[in-house]
Amino acid sequence: MTHCGVRPAPRPAACLSELPRWLRAGLVGLGLAGCGVAASQPISDPLVVAPAHIRLGIEKLKLPGGENMGLVGSSYLIDLGHGFSAGPAVYGAISGRRGGLFTVGGELAWQHALAGPLSVDLGFYAGGGGGGSAPVGGGLMLRPHADLLWDFGPFLAGVSASRVRFANGDIDSRQLGLVWKAKTDFRYVPRDRIGERSDLGGRSGMGFDRVQAVVGTYRPRPGARLVSGGELSRSIGFVGARLERAAGNHLYWGIEAGGAARGGVAGYAEFLGTVGSELTVWPDVLTVGGRAAFGMGGGGDVDVGGGLLTKAAAYATLRLSRELGLSLEGGLTQAPQGSFKARHAALSLNWILDDPSDLTAPPRNTRTEWAGGVERYEALRRDGSRRALQAVSLKANRFVTQHLYLTGQVHSAAGGGAGGYTAGLIGVGLQSPVGGRWHVGGEAVIGAAGGGGIETRGGAIVQPSAYIGYDLSPSLSLRVGAGRIKSLKNDGLDANMVDVVLAFTFGVAGHGYR
Repeated sequence: MTHCGVRPAPRPAACLSELPRWLRAGLVGLGLAGCGVAASQPISDPLVVAPAHIRLGIEKLKLPGGENMGLVGSSYLIDLGHGFSAGPAVYGAISGRRGGLFTVGGELAWQHALAGPLSVDLGFYAGGGGGGSAPVGGGLMLRPHADLLWDFGPFLAGVSASRVRFANGDIDSRQLGLVWKAKTDFRYVPRDRIGERSDLGGRSGMGFDRVQAVVGTYRPRPGARLVSGGELSRSIGFVGARLERAAGNHLYWGIEAGGAARGGVAGYAEFLGTVGSELTVWPDVLTVGGRAAFGMGGGGDVDVGGGLLTKAAAYATLRLSRELGLSLEGGLTQAPQGSFKARHAALSLNWILDDPSDLTAPPRNTRTEWAGGVERYEALRRDGSRRALQAVSLKANRFVTQHLYLTGQVHSAAGGGAGGYTAGLIGVGLQSPVGGRWHVGGEAVIGAAGGGGIETRGGAIVQPSAYIGYDLSPSLSLRVGAGRIKSLKNDGLDANMVDVVLAFTFGVAGHGYR
């Protein structure tokens, strides 16, 4: 039988025969197969289908002084085999008085069946961030948890017992919560087989069909205020990104993230889920639509209450090509628990990554990278001092030519007394092999940053860098880089930085290059 268009692989060596096909293929791609199985041993199709889960959880933390704070978390976990899974995750405040508290990082989990549809899930999250004037110290958040789950078929749901602790901070809370996990697949091609033709039909990777790079402006309505007590009257310039997936001929859903780049509220950020509908007015030329979004936002002294944020908007999209479009959007954003309410206007460049309905698209797979790491630099503080800051980073790179790629990145403080500092960046990169397992590259990114007492002068920053990398296997590489991070305004953040990154390279459906 076949699954997702994948033909059965030849029977592997005995020591691997009991492993799932996707894991055997993944081990070959990582160069870790062992047992006499060479990495070059052919598999009938390069496509690897790995089980994955989208996890959502909500719980109420107890902060110092008896204060309560609602915390919501979301993670994307890819199965590694033997019950283990891992992936990126984000947590943030959704109720209470700490709107603007966010952390981003990674999560490792182990799931084991108990009886029938009942299972237990043990996991550990580590990430950096903070905000909302919460006592988070340097920003490093640790969250071990144990979940008791019931399998309902397409999803699992249950209760979670967890401990949330900020190292060097004052938050240390144990609580119960609710958790929901949707089953999905992570479909990809190993790095050393990206150039091969595959049956990579439909969605791959995380399954998003398009990405949008967004710039816009919030115009606060009368009554919007700052947490410090003043009136929020200045317009707020923001930058961000949206990832969306079609759910039918007209409906879609997705996620979005953004942050302030000007307007005196450096550190303001938002993370939301969105649903919408759109209609083609002029085929291949003009599309109109509307959407609503629900999530969390805050920071930068903007009064959002506990952090709950909602949006409603209408837009029109002009197609520039089969893959590119330009959208103009207008709408209303508000924080139901706070005074923040604003009209917004945004311009976005949207890029169709994967259109499952387009049967005329060439059967190529596009080189993609996920990377995570740490960076360090001497950061200028608002009190005029300069002290070392350590941050965690998550990066997603998608190649548009053999050497050129687009990149989206999130950086959050995890040390150095800057809890709450976060940066969202987009840009371009170049990468080229230099012989053997070595390669070199460079990136130029721009975006919004703030919080944690770091002086970013409004929030807009640039970060050029260069790196040298070594391939640990066909799919994993270790990179060491150096560069500079600088505020676009004078007398702001301006420092040399170094970073260490571990990158996973794979192929997904699309139009691109090895």
